[in-house]
Amino acid sequence: MNRRDLLKLITTATGIAFVGSAMAYDIRPSVSLSDTGFSKDDVAFLNEMAEVIIPRTSTPGAKDANVGQIMAVLVADCYTPDLQKAFRDGMKSLNREAKQEFGKDFLLLNKTDKQALLSRLDQEAKQDNQTKNLGDVAMGSPNGRWPDSNEPVPHYFSLFKQLTLFGFFTSKEGGTKVLRYVPVPGKYDGNVDYKQGQTAWAT
Repeated sequence: MNRRDLLKLITTATGIAFVGSAMAYDIRPSVSLSDTGFSKDDVAFLNEMAEVIIPRTSTPGAKDANVGQIMAVLVADCYTPDLQKAFRDGMKSLNREAKQEFGKDFLLLNKTDKQALLSRLDQEAKQDNQTKNLGDVAMGSPNGRWPDSNEPVPHYFSLFKQLTLFGFFTSKEGGTKVLRYVPVPGKYDGNVDYKQGQTAWAT
């Protein structure tokens, strides 16, 4: 076999591999909400809540990334039963807090009232978690709790915040349009100049 024929075979083989993987990625089945136990209304509720935490500005917000559905899948697939219960009960508690404080369901609140409510809950969550010696749960991994753990269950808003941050910054919108993203990373450079205000790297 001459060099030209060999190069043709290599090109064909690698080309098929790349096309095949791309096609597999594009036609992968989406996760059905029926498999999570969450409804479309639940996802809409979670999206609205997450949008208060990461609102759209000059960059995408949580709703642009459909963080609500990401949260539903992560809770169903990664959370232990006690955390799943805390999360679902927390959704009811958030709506109840909105009604008690503003006389409306959370989805009907204006932007200012939503921000005020979540800010208060954020402070309550930090105090509650400190009392339980849990630290900053909101910055941890969504599946960082072992089954049958004897640790106290975190405040529900910490779970909301944790999944909002994790879901958004691992999404295409958060990873490529908010964080700095290089599809094919280059050489390692251990001494890069930092300019104030630069965003973190996704890759």
